[in-house]
Amino acid sequence: MRANTPSPKVVIAGGSGFLGVSLAHHLSAYGYEIVILSRTAPRPAGPWRHVAWDARSLGDWQHELDGAAGVVNLVGRSVDCIKTPDHQDEILRSRLEATHVLGAAMRAVESAPRVWVQMSTAHIYGDPPEVVCTEDSPFGFGLAPYVGQAWEAEFRASVMPTQRPVVLRTSFVIGRDRGAGGGALSKLVPLARFGLGGVVGSGRQGMSWIHELDLNRVVTRALRDTSMQGAYIASAPHPLSQRDFMRELRRAVGMPLGLPTPTWLLRLGARWLLKTDPELALYGRYVVSARLAEERFEFQFPELRGALADLLARVPATRRVTSASDAWGPGDPAGSFASR
Repeated sequence: MRANTPSPKVVIAGGSGFLGVSLAHHLSAYGYEIVILSRTAPRPAGPWRHVAWDARSLGDWQHELDGAAGVVNLVGRSVDCIKTPDHQDEILRSRLEATHVLGAAMRAVESAPRVWVQMSTAHIYGDPPEVVCTEDSPFGFGLAPYVGQAWEAEFRASVMPTQRPVVLRTSFVIGRDRGAGGGALSKLVPLARFGLGGVVGSGRQGMSWIHELDLNRVVTRALRDTSMQGAYIASAPHPLSQRDFMRELRRAVGMPLGLPTPTWLLRLGARWLLKTDPELALYGRYVVSARLAEERFEFQFPELRGALADLLARVPATRRVTSASDAWGPGDPAGSFASR
């Protein structure tokens, strides 16, 4: 990129948490100007500007979208909670309202981002016990599939005809804590180290996962590759059962044993001790992206063993990426964003 060419700007809505901070570091390392929209600033300092918004009404923040190369929407209340009626309402409203107001804001600026990358959930496929789902699989039933479908419907209604829409149905993301939380892995690792990371329920429920670096590379490719459009599953190509996932995690932390947790005990402990939904552990799904495979995206961490070895090492994977082609993956365009 020439010295007199402005850095392309990417706006990350809801970027103050684990996923947003990880993505911001990744994009910034390759010369992008990053603006994070969130109610409060990220806890860690980093290579970004923070702009406050309430994720539901227009304001001065919308000017950050004018002339931006792309926008990534990560907004959504955490599902790691007891599903009371109020929490269910918050889970749905947080996603729909933020998506709607982003669409309204981009219609109000002179030069809207050309690409909108929208987070969604692999839970949209429900909890089939054995079926491996791809992008064309039927959606499931229940709260999470309903929220996922409503979220994507709002996105379709909000995205502009001039924008390239990309939806990422994302699975369980494993990554590091950079000061904004470490996702679910930060809870699972201590359990495994203390010998509590055994079989939960039947142990046959699917655990589809993706390394944070590969998710960042998928998002980056979505921003850059003009042929990428529509819905994609963002998940590593080798999902595991809960039994096998925890076996690999115990191996990675050097703990040979893991006490099992029967269903009745998990239901009791999750609600009254952990203050979360036991179904997050009791149910799962196997998802694989047929579209990323067809488009020759190569995962740097296709197997869980290698992903855990990297994440539990001291040197972050992002520091071992040596070239743009490594970061984007085969088939990704080598050029930068066109200046706006």
